[in-house]
Amino acid sequence: MGHPYTIREIARQAGLSQATVDRVLNHRGGVRESTAREVHQAIRDLDRQRTQVRIGGRTFMIDIVMQTPARFSTAVRDALEAELPSLHPAVVRSRFHFRETCPPSELVRVLDRIARRGSQGVILKAPDLPEITDAVGRLVAAGIPVVTLVTDLPGSARLAYVGIDNRAAGATAAYLLDQWLRDRPGHVLVTISRGFFRGEEEREMGFRGALRMTCPDRTVVEVTDSDGLDASQRDLVLAALEQDPDINAVYSVGGGNAATVEAFATLGRDPAVFIAHDLDQDNTRLLRERRISAVLHHDLRQDMRHACQTVMRAHGALPEEGPRPPSPIQVVTPFNLPPGVVAEG
Repeated sequence: MGHPYTIREIARQAGLSQATVDRVLNHRGGVRESTAREVHQAIRDLDRQRTQVRIGGRTFMIDIVMQTPARFSTAVRDALEAELPSLHPAVVRSRFHFRETCPPSELVRVLDRIARRGSQGVILKAPDLPEITDAVGRLVAAGIPVVTLVTDLPGSARLAYVGIDNRAAGATAAYLLDQWLRDRPGHVLVTISRGFFRGEEEREMGFRGALRMTCPDRTVVEVTDSDGLDASQRDLVLAALEQDPDINAVYSVGGGNAATVEAFATLGRDPAVFIAHDLDQDNTRLLRERRISAVLHHDLRQDMRHACQTVMRAHGALPEEGPRPPSPIQVVTPFNLPPGVVAEG
């Protein structure tokens, strides 16, 4: 079969029955293509995580559920797997459930499926909607702790939130933008992937509140509902720029920045200031090329380590440590890229 794993181990990793895994591995048919992909993805995940196994270590199976563009889910996966050695002697196994865009009902189905089959914990990035909150409640009722990542569900039964103070991040973006623009006229474009994400809403509120104090007459133009995907982002930004020739600054709350830069270039324009979030591959490249001004960055590896440790504490595997502050926000320019990011370039 080309791998050292038992059918039982693969089935546990994939969250499928042993019979289904057996049919896929032995090419017996009767299995949907998407299910076959889940089996092969489980094997790849086990390959990456194999080096973390230590005899006698306690194993935690954690499900990572996220609605987010692939560039961010890839960063989360890489950050988690890079932190696995720091969690020894415990062993963390992870199952990934990533969607770039989907109706809330699909995320609910994923969460309910996890509640039925069991898990040691769920790390969740999802819209703040009543049906998602209810699904979190069902997970917790089933004894599965939930940790929200990057964007919170404060009205849910989640155990903890891990990430930055999003209001403070938005206010920081407004401060930077005001310092760079000074008295230069122009309108500010704020791009949001989807209005149902609490973290993005809080960033926008922090941004607008701080901008009102420093520059109350500056016009803010909002673009939303692109899901942070490049194709939809480009079209929405292009339409906004064509409608408003005075837009000359950008605060990107929800990503899709390569598409935003492309939309400006299509019209022969170049924003005077461009503030973004997260050092994903796109933003790192754009920062190096001086196409964006600064990135509000936080240590995603530290966040993933904290989220996993929170799940372990819920099971009594680590001592309680009390509330933790939000992740520090770092303002990154082309001149202070973190060493790991520079090495990747």
